[in-house]
Amino acid sequence: MTWFLLTAPVLAALLLAAHFYRAGLWLLAIVSIAALALLFVRRPWAARALQAGLLIGAVEWLRTLAVFAAQRMSLGQPWLRLAVILGAVALLTALAALVFRHRKLRDRYRLGGGDRASQEQ
Repeated sequence: MTWFLLTAPVLAALLLAAHFYRAGLWLLAIVSIAALALLFVRRPWAARALQAGLLIGAVEWLRTLAVFAAQRMSLGQPWLRLAVILGAVALLTALAALVFRHRKLRDRYRLGGGDRASQEQ
């Protein structure tokens, strides 16, 4: 089940890598792929770093949406479908960061419980 939960962050990171590669930003594409190595580090900082990277990636998708939509609007081209697709990709990338809240992944990365009762004991 753990591998299934991790497919969302893996796919989001690979999409980001493809996005950066297409834009000619090789270093960011390599960083996006290399960040996947953190999935094998069973430490809280690794999970938090991946979550932060995914949230930054979601912001990058929103930035890309704004730039591309503005370009299309200025040229009088349709832009709504582009906005919906990139908005969905941004949302899914942000949601991929939430898989680390699942009990199995909290245990794997030793993130601690989310409820107050387990923290007070």
